[in-house]
Amino acid sequence: MANIVWHTTYRLLLDLKQEDLGHENFDDLWNFLYKADRMAAQRNVPVSERGLQCGGVCKDAGVVAWMYLRQQANGRREAVHERKEDEERHKAPMSDEHKAYQERILRAAEEGGFHGDCEVRTPVGRSSFIQTDTLIEGEGGRRIGWEVQLSSAGFDGPASVKSRAAKAAKRGITPAWHTDRADYARRSDTQWTRSNNLPAHVIAKIGDLRVISGYRALDFWVCDLRAVYPCPDGVRRCGKPHVTPKPRDVLFDDLVRRTAAGTIVPVEYLRGAKVDRFWVTDADRDRLAELQAGVIILPPTQPDDSSSKTSPNLPTCRPTAILGESAPAVIVASDATALIPQQRAFAPAPPPVEAFDPVPQPLSHPAVLSTPLSPLSPGEAGPGEPEPEQATPPSADFPTEIEQVYDPGVTTTVPAFPDDLLHLQERLHRAHAEHRAYLAELPWSVEPMAGWARGERFSHRGDVPDSPGWSDEQKETVDRMRAELRELSTAVVDHPYWATVPREDLVNARMQLKKQTRPVEPDDVIEAA
Repeated sequence: MANIVWHTTYRLLLDLKQEDLGHENFDDLWNFLYKADRMAAQRNVPVSERGLQCGGVCKDAGVVAWMYLRQQANGRREAVHERKEDEERHKAPMSDEHKAYQERILRAAEEGGFHGDCEVRTPVGRSSFIQTDTLIEGEGGRRIGWEVQLSSAGFDGPASVKSRAAKAAKRGITPAWHTDRADYARRSDTQWTRSNNLPAHVIAKIGDLRVISGYRALDFWVCDLRAVYPCPDGVRRCGKPHVTPKPRDVLFDDLVRRTAAGTIVPVEYLRGAKVDRFWVTDADRDRLAELQAGVIILPPTQPDDSSSKTSPNLPTCRPTAILGESAPAVIVASDATALIPQQRAFAPAPPPVEAFDPVPQPLSHPAVLSTPLSPLSPGEAGPGEPEPEQATPPSADFPTEIEQVYDPGVTTTVPAFPDDLLHLQERLHRAHAEHRAYLAELPWSVEPMAGWARGERFSHRGDVPDSPGWSDEQKETVDRMRAELRELSTAVVDHPYWATVPREDLVNARMQLKKQTRPVEPDDVIEAA
């Protein structure tokens, strides 16, 4: 099909994209030409004798390509080539990046035990078909049709995404459209996923290829005074359960395998008058369906067992290394390098430790843990005193470097923090880390500004380059992050629990909460030699 047609009889160049075909002096030109072409077809007049030629790519290539007119049921106008080889001339050659994505999708599917094929044609009706870039056969007859649209495509992208996705869904194919363009990923005509713009050799090699847009985690919450999100209905606090989609990263290979296995599925989420389409886990999909059906799906709060004599919170007293012994090396977890960017791993619960009562000694600095706790050397005991016991070494989950950050003057009595307060503080830690990491990647000025040379005196610092400023999307992201930080901070500070803490213990309790929920920084972990 082509949009530019040359009429040899009337010597007119017709543009099918325009309502008047580019000739406003002729009224109803399309209907006149279309009826004439249909009449010639009914009289079995050959296409080469109807006077319509391709006036675009074929004409530029010096090829005479005859055409006929066609109008779809939805009113779309088309000019169709008589020969298939002329039609193929209008198709752009597949880029190396596109081929690399196809190879990677097939390789990832095969590693997961699935199989697929490229450029698969599925018939739709008697004379039409849909062509899928890469079709993966998943579990239980599930079929995932991957379509890749990269930066080489036009600015507006394919105009038939919604219709092609609908046709694929009718044939039992789950459409999965992937791109490296931010403007494509913001469209809501299907479930788009996006990765960074990468060259073909990086896409094809075996390594981490992250999907940075299109995959969400659903956060279910109740709209009460403890909620950190504003009510989507515009009410102060309605008391109803709601859901908020949160962007999450996922590896591209895992996305291919999990969509084929059915553990990641597409959903449609109604946000006001707009429909957002993205991918979630099957568990989130089921919970969203139950929420939309009016089923209360939030987990009930844990009952307060006042008879229990043990605290459900983490212990805060950590035995330090005794004199003459060095702190054990901390072994890095095998999955430490697989942490998603802008997300922090929180320290797991440590094993219970024996009661430890070191001899108190004044410390010259709160961060110095190597100060002797006893005037006696290891293995020595005073007259009439039992031999001192060996101190339990610090846990590998709580490195010494992390413990040095906190002042030992903080109370060692852990308040019984509520679970929702712990959850809010953890989210506040994570939001601060994500905000700092995102700001570090942005240009140094919000508005476009020219750089400058440091001069001879400060040449060691390097010249300051020109700043392109922040885009509208980056400004909106920063505003959203700051709003989330304000909401979380307000929720933590205004929590009803603080009313139960004595005034003189508020500062220590607040520091204890921060310490208990503080994430493990990657720089704090020491790799074993």
